[in-house]
Amino acid sequence: MNRRQGLSLLLRLSISGAMLAVLIWRVPTINWSSVLPELTIGSGLWLLLAAVLTLTALVLSALRWQRVLDVLGLSAGLRRLVSHYLAGQFVSNVLPTTIGGDVLRVNRLSNDTGEAPSSFASVVLERLTGWLVLPIISVAGFLLNPALRHLGRATQVALALSFLTLTTLAVVLAAVASDRIGGRFGAREGWRRFAAALHLGLDRLRHQPGAAAHVLVVGFAYQLVLVLAAVAAARALGVQPAGFTALLAFFPAVAIAQVLPIGISGLGVREAAFVLFLTPLGVSAQDAIALGLLLYLLSLGVSFLGAPSFAAGSHRAPPAPVAPA
Repeated sequence: MNRRQGLSLLLRLSISGAMLAVLIWRVPTINWSSVLPELTIGSGLWLLLAAVLTLTALVLSALRWQRVLDVLGLSAGLRRLVSHYLAGQFVSNVLPTTIGGDVLRVNRLSNDTGEAPSSFASVVLERLTGWLVLPIISVAGFLLNPALRHLGRATQVALALSFLTLTTLAVVLAAVASDRIGGRFGAREGWRRFAAALHLGLDRLRHQPGAAAHVLVVGFAYQLVLVLAAVAAARALGVQPAGFTALLAFFPAVAIAQVLPIGISGLGVREAAFVLFLTPLGVSAQDAIALGLLLYLLSLGVSFLGAPSFAAGSHRAPPAPVAPA
């Protein structure tokens, strides 16, 4: 880590710490013994379900990645991709690094396939599908529960994040997919090769609607499982107002906010977002903060499953057999 990266990491750690400190200051009566659920048979089962759902979502995300690779003409086994994904989660959530898990995934898949630009494109496209799915799920939550549309600033911020995300995504995809812009990077060297691979991937998705639909279906399943994990975590804490439709509408907005590069692993941002979105439903600020921290701890616990894969390093895997067309 060079000096610039070190300063960036220190700044992000400071921002996360400051945001958490402000939240705690705004809730002076917070009872830290209530941040984690009281261990009973019922809460333990809800916690176990939340952990299983969190791990299931990760496997679904790796499956979505595999579907994108199929479109790009690359072959990789699901077990291998899950290993790479776990290692990436370990880097993103456990190690205080500015590199990030996605860079590790690109590097390890490149070692497997020998195709660095296409590996990069697969990770970017897999992420972009999530930015398409999240706003749609949020809007669906508001349509299913009309009462959520009248919560003032909470409703306004959630919908604004959704529409801003869709607009930004549309602009980026139009630019990269355009032959006039993205197509200019074909047959170039250096970083232009990666832009060309991304342009090619979008072009193939556009001309293979069945494959694109498959990617999106798995993407919806992934995000819905994460919503269910949040519902199970809320039940473990006894936060009853945070039901399925409420989290269907607001959890995607939390997910969008927490990936902003202003903290470490979304700490502080996620908890502040839950306070904003859930307190109008009657959830106390303490319970909203507790839900955010519990979801972080669940993600952190699952991330530790990637420690062996991260420690083992990257070894070239034998190519998976390709099914005949």
